[in-house]
Amino acid sequence: MASTVVTFFSLVLLCMAPAQGRKTPTLHNQSLTSNSVIHDYVDGICKTMVEAQGYTCEEHKVTTEDGYILSLQRMPAGRSGEKADKPPVLLQHGIFSDASTWLVNSPDESLGFILADNGYDVWLANVRGTKYSNGHTALDSDDEAYWDWSWDELAGYDLPAFVQYVYNYTGQTIHYAGHSLGTLMALAALSQGQGLNMLRSAALLCPIAHMNQITSLLTKIAADTFIANDLYWLGIHEFNPNGGGAASKFVEDICNKLNLNCSSLLTLVTGPNCCLNSSMTDISSEPTATKNLIHLSQMIKTGKIAKYDYGDEGENMQHYGHAVPPLYDMTAIPNEFPLFVTYGGQDMLSDVKDVQVLLNDLQHHDGNKLVVLFKEDYAHLDFVRAVNANQIIYDPIIAFYKAN
Repeated sequence: MASTVVTFFSLVLLCMAPAQGRKTPTLHNQSLTSNSVIHDYVDGICKTMVEAQGYTCEEHKVTTEDGYILSLQRMPAGRSGEKADKPPVLLQHGIFSDASTWLVNSPDESLGFILADNGYDVWLANVRGTKYSNGHTALDSDDEAYWDWSWDELAGYDLPAFVQYVYNYTGQTIHYAGHSLGTLMALAALSQGQGLNMLRSAALLCPIAHMNQITSLLTKIAADTFIANDLYWLGIHEFNPNGGGAASKFVEDICNKLNLNCSSLLTLVTGPNCCLNSSMTDISSEPTATKNLIHLSQMIKTGKIAKYDYGDEGENMQHYGHAVPPLYDMTAIPNEFPLFVTYGGQDMLSDVKDVQVLLNDLQHHDGNKLVVLFKEDYAHLDFVRAVNANQIIYDPIIAFYKAN
């Protein structure tokens, strides 16, 4: 039963789009050299997904303050070849995914291509641990220490590194779009004042912040019983559903025990997506840190948006100077910072009640700086994969960018 519940929990988190105790770093200047552009990614995202569609693409790399080497793709022109004449946009994927999130549909249906064709300088981020961001200045990805992180580090290190790099490279302030855990990364960073001088606005698709009203009973059971801790203390620090070993066995186990195929189970836990392309059935399955899953389960259990809880007052005191982990205060996000929030009535991960709590946090936001778009029949994957998202979600986002 334990393995079944934790497997279900891992699949629930599969489409959520984001060492301990380190102080959140300030954004820093990075030197840019000709080596910043990588041209030898034969099987990289540029070659396989962007250039294959007739678009120009550049492979970049950025190193975080804690030593992770991350990949970043740039689309500097639209399909016509005309160079971007609008500000840069940084696109941030969710958990168990990578930048392909924004490219998987046709160019007319994928936000990455659509933004490039509308004249934006598009930058595609890949967080630590994913296929193209598995380097480190001192650690190997097989080392346990490599996986000693949660979304605290994604918000405190990866996102600031991406923002600083794009800002330095382009000399322009940046629009942002995140899906699922990519929204939590932005909300956490903005609540602590990170990147405000370099960001123009943020579009949040399926925002993840408050999580204790998620409608899946088994997800709540997994969080309440804190089963993910067993994985961590057993030494399973990397969680890869399709990478073999214990994590893969867990995924296989629940599919067999519930007599469901994984794609059906995925649809069930994300909510009934209304408008996916039936021919596009592949789902990215990049690894994440088990500690990241534990951190998310803490949020579901407590209802708080807080730093990682070590479960011991002494250890928390050692890392944070407090017996309990510090909170991320969503009301600290500046009221004048432009935000676009869009969510769906059928979403079981970024569920309506939890999003309403977030919107209540933002109730004093300047009226002309907060746009909220609700789509009743959309579930979690529709916001990045629906065939009609171009008109329903992306056109309003582009209008929001133009206004800011």
